[in-house]
Amino acid sequence: MFTIEHEFDATVITLIDEGSGTLEEDVTILAFEECVVLEQEDPLTGDVVRVSLSMAQLADLAAALDLPEGSYRLDRGKTP
Repeated sequence: MFTIEHEFDATVITLIDEGSGTLEEDVTILAFEECVVLEQEDPLTGDVVRVSLSMAQLADLAAALDLPEGSYRLDRGKTP
């Protein structure tokens, strides 16, 4: 299950773990114009752990989900 909310400066997506077995804490994804931030509470400490991805890193992640094992560099249309 997930929710989507549009706020002033970001789109907020919350991924809610469902099902049987051990469930993970909710993951909140904050999509800003310049980066994407993933947040998840550490159940042992109660602290929120944050990971920030640039838009280039996000594009790499999206591409990596459909590629076999290996090392890759995306062509972002830049010329030297």
